[in-house]
Amino acid sequence: MMKQFDLNKFFDKISFKDKTVMERMKKPPAENPGRRKWAKWKRRLVLDFFLFLGLLAALTVVGLWFGYRHLTRDLPSLAALQNYRPANVSYFYSDDGRVIGEFFRQRRIVVPYARVPQHLVQAFLAAEDAGFFQHPGIDLLSILRAFLRNLEAGHIVQGASTITQQVTRTFLLSNEKTYSRKIREAVLAFRLEKNLTKEEILHLYLNQIYLGQGCYGVEAAAQGCFGKHVEDLSLAESALIAGLVKSPSRYSPFVNPELARRRQIYVLGRMVECGFITTAQAKEALNQPLSYQALPDPNLNVTPYFTEQVRRLVEDLVGRERLLTEGLKVYTTVDIERQKAARAAVARGLKELEQRHERKGQDCPSPLQGALVCLETSTGALKALIGGRDFQESPYNRAVQAKRQPGSAFKPFVYAAAVEAGFTPADIVLDEPVEYKDHGRVWSPQNYDRRFAGPTTLYSGLVKSRNVVTVKLLEKVGLPAVMDCARAMGITSPLAPYRSLALGTSEVSLLEMTAAFTAFPNLGEWVAPMFIDRIEDRDGRVIWRNRPRLTRALTPETAFTVLDMLRGVVSGGTGARVSALQRPAGGKTGTTSDLADAWFVGFTPELTTGVWVGRDIREQIGPGETGGRAAAPIFLYFMEQALQGGPIRDFTRPDGVVYVDIDPDTGQPAGPETTEALRVCFKMDQLSQILSEETLSAEQNPGQPEIEHVRLIFDDSSQPTPGNVGGPAFWVSSKEQGGEDM
Repeated sequence: MMKQFDLNKFFDKISFKDKTVMERMKKPPAENPGRRKWAKWKRRLVLDFFLFLGLLAALTVVGLWFGYRHLTRDLPSLAALQNYRPANVSYFYSDDGRVIGEFFRQRRIVVPYARVPQHLVQAFLAAEDAGFFQHPGIDLLSILRAFLRNLEAGHIVQGASTITQQVTRTFLLSNEKTYSRKIREAVLAFRLEKNLTKEEILHLYLNQIYLGQGCYGVEAAAQGCFGKHVEDLSLAESALIAGLVKSPSRYSPFVNPELARRRQIYVLGRMVECGFITTAQAKEALNQPLSYQALPDPNLNVTPYFTEQVRRLVEDLVGRERLLTEGLKVYTTVDIERQKAARAAVARGLKELEQRHERKGQDCPSPLQGALVCLETSTGALKALIGGRDFQESPYNRAVQAKRQPGSAFKPFVYAAAVEAGFTPADIVLDEPVEYKDHGRVWSPQNYDRRFAGPTTLYSGLVKSRNVVTVKLLEKVGLPAVMDCARAMGITSPLAPYRSLALGTSEVSLLEMTAAFTAFPNLGEWVAPMFIDRIEDRDGRVIWRNRPRLTRALTPETAFTVLDMLRGVVSGGTGARVSALQRPAGGKTGTTSDLADAWFVGFTPELTTGVWVGRDIREQIGPGETGGRAAAPIFLYFMEQALQGGPIRDFTRPDGVVYVDIDPDTGQPAGPETTEALRVCFKMDQLSQILSEETLSAEQNPGQPEIEHVRLIFDDSSQPTPGNVGGPAFWVSSKEQGGEDM
């Protein structure tokens, strides 16, 4: 067993010297003051270091917090994205729902995500953000890679934006290339991912991105590149569209088809790498030939003059900004088929006119122009509008904007004022040379043929367009009455208070003249032209609705009396060419004294149409080119097509008018000696002017019917006989057919 070591015995055995040493060893060494001071400083340095690190960390956190607050204090709300309502295309529609116009600041057609084919979504993901469905809004690895690349270049040359970041930048931020914007973008991306699903973010992205050719969003791009809807795109087409995002102008297939092809190959390759498609599918897509079909501009190709006029009206109603951004639906009144007929009629009429000039060897210093307006008689709905030969060559609308002298087309206003004042078609005016002193000048009106017919009925004065008769009639009725009548019928242009107004020397537009003539078939109510039926917002709510606006201008009896005279213009007067229409129709020719303007404004129960022919520079159309020769054929060509297949309707005759056969030489009731009687229209209360009291009195003439039955004597259904033509129209002898025009 081991003995325990005794320390005391050990010390007893050692020497004194050794004991002294050992004693010293037991005592603690004396402290070094310098070393003690250094230890104290060392402890303080360590403590200060950690305090500094703590303070630095705190300052960093505070700085980051303040920086974050500074950068994000005015970040936009995500509410705009959650209620996505981007600027959208406004559409104009014809009366049967076909698109005739598009107006926009950005051509965007929003489509739901469900309509976008999967291969198009995958093409965008492969080209822009393959990890979209995995990352939380930002891709840290891509950010680091871009940071190192930009650090090496010394400026920003590469981005690392995910689709989510692109959405936040597009909707909420600017495109400036700064790190502060990138930080704000990343913050918003995180927030966006927490508020929207991945599919909702893709819906925003695919409808918002710019893809060239003025197209925003995949639907607009599909239509703009391939003329089809987005759901109909093939894989090859989807790859090409997805490739446009990087640089829409550079990779446009219309500008750089080779670069567009290379970009398509790149996108298909990326789709294979990402596992979206197989190599075989990529090869098949690459072998598919692509047919690029840029959408035609409906503003220029369908109803250009009409569409432009509607644009002006819509801007006046709702403002330009709403038209360009709010996706309005404007339903108009135009009939595309009648518009086509109008275009063909004007082109045919002008071509025939030019051919006549060529045969005569006449020089045409400036091109001929033509305009046409067609209104639905009962409502004023505008069914066709031609403002010139070619909108792209000259958008100036000669049917609406131009003011020209109407010539004799103005005469119906004079006759309407006269009939309203108590004159009858049988009244006689002497057609003879006459002079007037008008505002210090001597004026002597002339007839077109420079001849004078002597005693002339008002009927013949209008049907044969006798200038002297019309000026004398204005004198009898009074200039104010004629001007008031024209105003009441819708003429808004300034009217010069001169006797020459009777011959149409004051300038008016074709549109207002055509609208004014609706007062005759509408039995005294003129109807305002109506271009627009209604306007709806993008959600289908009606924000403006139009209705026919009829205004009483004449009594029904006056209107029908003048209408019947205007039927005489067509059946055997200056507008006889229109009789080939073989329908009840009336109208009036018009030609200015210098042969610079040719007009025909006419109507049927269904349509009222005006035609103007002339030159933009006030020059002669050509020798002998009157309204009856230059404009009336265009009216005929158009109305034949516009009314084709429709039932033949007659005008409605009011109860207050009757027909009476008169002697055209005397204006008195036709007797046995009358060789060629003329049937004219009388107001019931005017019969006493031509019939004796004995004739009008049933008591004194028991065999005579009561006055309300006078029309039975001249029944509409009676068969035509020499001197008596059935139906409510004037009858003109063959000797007088052809007439003249001014």
